[in-house]
Order: sequence, then structure tokens, then C-alpha cells
Amino acid sequence: MNDEMNEQIPTRASGLRTLGLVALGLIAGAGGSLLLRPTPRDQGTAAVPAAKKQMYQCPMHPQVMQDHPGDCPICGMKLVPIEGSGDTKASGDRGKIVFYRSPMNPSMTSPTPMKDEMGMDYVPVYDGDLKGEGSSVEGHAAITIDHERQQLIGLKTALVVMGPVSGELRTTARLAVDETRVRKVNVKVEGFVEKLFVDFIGKPVAKGQPIFSLYSPEFVSAQREYLLAIKTQKALAGGSLSSSGGDLLESAKRRLALWDVPSEVLELLEKTGEVQRALTLRSPISGVVTVKNVVEGARITPADIPFEISDLSRVWAMADVYEQELGGVKVGQAASLSLPTFPGKTFSGRVVFIDPVLDPKSRTAKVRIEFPNPKGDLRPELFGEAILKGPGHKGLLVPLDSVLDAGTQQVVFIALGDGKFEPREVTTGSTVGEQVEILSGLTPGESVIVRANFLVDSESRLKAALAHLSQKGESKSDAAPSGHQH
Repeated sequence: MNDEMNEQIPTRASGLRTLGLVALGLIAGAGGSLLLRPTPRDQGTAAVPAAKKQMYQCPMHPQVMQDHPGDCPICGMKLVPIEGSGDTKASGDRGKIVFYRSPMNPSMTSPTPMKDEMGMDYVPVYDGDLKGEGSSVEGHAAITIDHERQQLIGLKTALVVMGPVSGELRTTARLAVDETRVRKVNVKVEGFVEKLFVDFIGKPVAKGQPIFSLYSPEFVSAQREYLLAIKTQKALAGGSLSSSGGDLLESAKRRLALWDVPSEVLELLEKTGEVQRALTLRSPISGVVTVKNVVEGARITPADIPFEISDLSRVWAMADVYEQELGGVKVGQAASLSLPTFPGKTFSGRVVFIDPVLDPKSRTAKVRIEFPNPKGDLRPELFGEAILKGPGHKGLLVPLDSVLDAGTQQVVFIALGDGKFEPREVTTGSTVGEQVEILSGLTPGESVIVRANFLVDSESRLKAALAHLSQKGESKSDAAPSGHQH
């Protein structure tokens, strides 16, 4: 029985090997038939065209474009897919490719695709990108921005409206001493300070109040000469004053008067006949002491200025007004002043002078406003806000942010509808809070960009630059049709 089982085992194994070989043969045959089957191209079927590459663009810097996702090398933002860039028909509507440009420097162009030094692909410039988008503003071009991209960059618009222009001009002002109310106290004769009656800066003084006393040998000598002239005249007139010897007496009296000796001192000298040791000098005006250059015992000469006294009953506010606003400022114009020192309180004054020369650095002119100061609240060197009040009128108003100031021109972007925006040069007038008056360039009801206008401006300039490059290329090819492209 064991012998029979041993004979059956080899027979069964050989049968399994035979089945395996048959199966392998069938698989090989099927594979060969698949490899030999003709492809659609071999059968005459047209191949499916390769899809156009999807382009990506920086939402903040539209000149940065590439054919794969990534980050903007300027601001680091994620590049977003350009709608329709992968559609062959969309690019076909834009016309044929005129040239290729660097995504970072529009002035670098190439007639064939290439990469820049950063490894970024040059982007194609189509014929449709260069035509039909002209502008009256030099260096700008009208552009089209789809709705999705407008939302991405945060673009917003506002209407041009008629509104009241108050005519008020607000500016900073610094309080200063009225220069016409300043007096310098000096001496006409050399001497020594014996006593100070005003001994510190800022002390108020009244007109005629003693300031200091001066001992002067010349003053003593002049008094004696005056007394001698009186005695001489009396002797010549027989004991009574007469015209005899009057010239000598008049000369001595005039000498003392030229030294600012008060008349009451001369009368006392005539009455008592006693020579005074010191001359007392008095304040010529009421005010406060703003300069003090002497101490007791100091020697002073006619060249010295021991005291300066300023009358602060009226003060000036020196306001800075820009050159474009000077046309609305007139002498005699009413003005008001508010100070942080006195919140909620205003002071009334008027314009008394406009500086005829502008400051070349700040491009402003000093406007002098006079304010009464009976209580002394307006202290020189205080800063505040001055409001120059002019007549109001109605005018066109737009938000301040909508106007781009390029120095030589002021530009706004008008929304024309369907994503189209056109640059427009305007002339601005007075500023009214967060709005500015438009004197020319706009009409009521038009819509202007107030947010993202810097991005729109850069794209407008880029498009104008590309159009300029295209025109230069065409002129070169017309001039030298057989030449090489550079």
C-alpha cells in the first residue's frame, strides 16, 4: 500500500507543473497581444493638446508672475492663480505674444522665453495688453482689474460729491513777544550800579517804576556845573534870574536832560542846591523784565543794555501756512487760538502781517496773528492751534486718500465700470477734515478709488512702461527691417 502511495505523489506533482506552465503561457500571450495592440495615434486618432500652464501672481506686486505656486520675493505673500491664465482661449483673446519681460524689471525684455538671474521665468506680454488702454496722464495707462482681484487687494471706491468748503484754515502756532512792545533800558553816562530795585527776570514793572540807581562821577560833575551856571546867572542879573548868562545855564540843563535825568530831579537840584550822588533810572513802559544783564556794583557804559522790558498786554501767534494755502489768508482776517494749557477755551485775534518770504525748507510762510492778553494767560513760547476764518463756499469733495500726489501732478483713478479704471489728473484746493476740494478734473457723481490706489497706480505705470517699450521696439524694426533684435 505504501508503494502505491509513493507512485501517486510524483504523478500529482508533475500535473501541477504542467498547469503552471500553461498559465504562464496564457499570461505571456495576453501581454504580447496588449503590446502589439495599436495606439490611438497609430489608429489615426488626434492627440489631446497639452493644457496651457496656470500662471500665478502676487496680489500686492502685479509685476511678479510665474508658472508655479510660491512666494513673492518682494513682500513674501503667497502667489495666487491668475483667473483664465490656464485657458488657451483666454490668452488667445489677448492676441499674440509680442515679447517677454522680466517679472521684476519691466525694462528687461526678450523676444524668446528665458529666465532672469533669480531663476524666475520671463512673463509673456500679449498684443491685447498694449492696445486700447491709453491715458491722458503721462506715464500712466488705463487698466482692467477683475472683481475677484479687487476683493483680494481690498479696493474700494467713493463718489465725488458737492459739499460745503468752510474756508477755515487750521495750523500750528507759537506764541511770541510783540516786537513793537519791547524796550531796552540803557544809560547815557558811564557809572556803577549802586542799588537794584528789579533783581530777577520775569518781574512785572510799571511805567516810571525805579529799576536801578547809578553812581557816575560825570553825573555829579554835571550837577555842579548846573548849580554854578545858576549862581553865575543870578550874579550877572543882580541876584535874580534873567536872560544874562542864560546860554550857559541852558547848556548845562540840556546836558543833564540828554542823560535822561528827570525834570523833577532838576527842579529839586535848583530848589535845594544839593548835588545827588546817584541817578535813578526808571522803566519806560509797563511790562515784565525779559533780560537782566547787571548786578549791584557792576560797571556799565552807554554801550551796555542792563535791562529789557516787554509789554505782554498783547502778544503775537506765529503760524506756519503752506504756500498752496496762502491765497486764502489776508491781513485783518479774523482768527482764533486754542491752547492745551486752557482746554475748551479760545482766544480771538486778527492777522496783522504775512511774511513776504517763504521758508525754502518747509515751504511755509509765517503769518503773524495779534491777540490781546489782559490777564497774561498767553505766555510766549506756548504752542497751540490757530484757525484762520475765511468765507465758505460749495465745491467738489473727495476723500484725501483718493488723491496721489506725484509732486508735479496729482492723480486719481476713476472707476468706469466692468473692472476698468482710468487715471485722471486733478487740481486740489482746500482740505476739509478728511476730504479735499477738487478744483478741476472731476465731475459730481464719478467714482474714485480710495483704497489700494497705490497698487492700481503701480500697475498703471507698469502697463504704460510696457506700451512704451513696445512702441520703441516697433520703431526700431521699422527703421532697420534687416537688423538683429537686441
